[in-house]
Amino acid sequence: MKPDVEIYDTTLRDGSQGEGINFSVMDKLRIAEKLDAFGVHYIEGGWPGSNPKDVEFFAEAKRKKFKHARLAAFGATRRKGVAVEKDEQVRLLLEAETPVVTIVGKTWLLHVKEVLRATPDENLAMIADTVRFLKDHGKFVLYDAEHSFDGFNDEPEYALATWHAAEKAGADFVVLCDTNGGRLPNEISRITALAREKLKVRLGIHTHDDIGLGVANALAGLEAGATHVQGTINGYGERTGNCNLTSVIPNVALKMKKTCVPPSSLAKLKDLSQFVDEIANVRPDPRMPWVGSAAFSHKGGQHVNAVQKLARSYEHIDPSQIGNTRRVLISDLAGRSNIVMKAHELGFQLDNDTPELKEILSSIKKLEHEGYEFEAAEGSLALVIRKILKHEEPPFTIVGYHVSNRRDRSISVCQASVKVLVGEEFEHTIAEGDGPVNALDQALRAALVKFFPQLKKVRLADYKVRILDTSSGTGARTRVLIESTDGKQDWGTVGVHDNIIEASLQALADSLEYRLMKK
Repeated sequence: MKPDVEIYDTTLRDGSQGEGINFSVMDKLRIAEKLDAFGVHYIEGGWPGSNPKDVEFFAEAKRKKFKHARLAAFGATRRKGVAVEKDEQVRLLLEAETPVVTIVGKTWLLHVKEVLRATPDENLAMIADTVRFLKDHGKFVLYDAEHSFDGFNDEPEYALATWHAAEKAGADFVVLCDTNGGRLPNEISRITALAREKLKVRLGIHTHDDIGLGVANALAGLEAGATHVQGTINGYGERTGNCNLTSVIPNVALKMKKTCVPPSSLAKLKDLSQFVDEIANVRPDPRMPWVGSAAFSHKGGQHVNAVQKLARSYEHIDPSQIGNTRRVLISDLAGRSNIVMKAHELGFQLDNDTPELKEILSSIKKLEHEGYEFEAAEGSLALVIRKILKHEEPPFTIVGYHVSNRRDRSISVCQASVKVLVGEEFEHTIAEGDGPVNALDQALRAALVKFFPQLKKVRLADYKVRILDTSSGTGARTRVLIESTDGKQDWGTVGVHDNIIEASLQALADSLEYRLMKK
C-alpha cells in the first residue's frame, strides 16, 4: 500500500558531509542494507564521479537486491553552455544504473547570477533539459530545488518558474529545499502550501538544522502538502546537520498519524540510530529526541512517583514503540520511588515497605554529596544496593597496589602491581600499560582471572575524569567514570578521591565486581 509520506534517506551523501563523518565503501553498503531492511523508500548513495569512493559504491550496489528501497544517484543540472547529452556529469548519473536520479538546480536568482553566472532563462533551460533527458532514459527523477524558500522570498515569480520548468519536463517530484536552514516553520508552511496550489507534481521537503528547526520545518512542509521528506539518520550533515529522520519518522507515524515506514519497523528505530552511529564511529547523543538514552529518563522524585503509578503521566509515548526503554536516574534528587523502580531495573526485589530502603536512600544521597554520580554508573549503584540488602562481603579485596612511571630514552614505561585477596588466598601480579590506569587495569584483571575466568572478556570502553572542586587546583577531588563491556552488555562505574589513581582503581574494581554479580 502506498504510504502517506515517503522517506528519502541521504545519510550516505548529505550526511557524510558532516564534520567528523567519513564512511568507507563497505560502511555505505552496510548502512544501505540496514536502511532497506528498515523500510525507507529511497536511499541516496552519493554523487557518481565526484570521488572514487562513490564510483566504487555504485559499482558494488549494482550487485545488491533491495527489498523495499530504491537506490538514488545524486547530481546537478547540466552545465551552462553544455548540451545535456554531452555533459560528463549527467552521463555518469546514467552509468550508475540506479532506478532513481535526483538532480539539484537553482531557484534563487542570487545564485543564478552570482554563482552560476548564467541568465535566468538559461537556468530554466538547464533544469528542463536535464529532467527531460533523464526521463527519456527511463529514470524516476526527483528535482531538488535548492534554496527554494530563500529564492521565493526574494523573487517569487522566478522561483515558481523554476519549479514549473521541472514539472513540465516530467519530474516525478519537486523537492523544496531550505538549503541554508534558516527559515521558520510558518514560512515553510506558507510557501509549500502555495507551491501545492500552483503545481500538479508531487512535492517533497528537504530541510537543514542551522537554527534548530530542521525537523519542525520538515513537519511543517508535510502539513502543508508535501508527501516526501528527505533527511539523514541522527541528523548528520553539513554545518549543524540535516533534518533528523529518527525524529521525523516517529513524529509522522505516531503524532501525525500518517503511514510512512512499515509499522513493525518503528520498534527498530533506536537500533537503526545506534547502528549508524557505530558505523560512523560516533558516540550516541544521550539527549537525542525519541532514540537517546535520556529520552525517557526520570530523575526528580515527584516525576518518578507519578511514572510508577501511571507511565503516561510523564511520557508522551510508550518508549518500547520505538525500541527505547524507560530509565530511572538516581541522584540527590531521588526519592523512594526512584530507588524502588531503579532496583527493579537492576534485578532487586524492593518495595516501599522494604526495611533497608531508608538506608539505601541515605547512603546514595551521602555518596552523591561526596561527589559520586550514579546516573551513568549503574554498576556502582547496583553494588551499593546489594551490599545493604544482602549484607554480603565483596568477592575480592584489593590489599595493596603500586604504580610507577619511568622514561627510557624516548619511551615512557608505566608499570603497576596489584595484590588481591580472594577468600583466604592472595594473588600478586605486575603488568605494564600505556598509562597508570591501563597498567592498573591489566594488573587487576590478571590477578583476578585465576579465580574468575569470566573476567577475561571484560574490557574498558570509555574513561572520563571530572574535577569536582576547581578552586583546589591540582589537589582537587576527582571523579572517574568508567564504561566497561563484555561484548554483550555495557555498564558504568564510578570512583571519587583526591587521588586520581585511587578514584580510577575504585571504578575499575566496581566494574569487575559488578560483572561477577551478573553471573
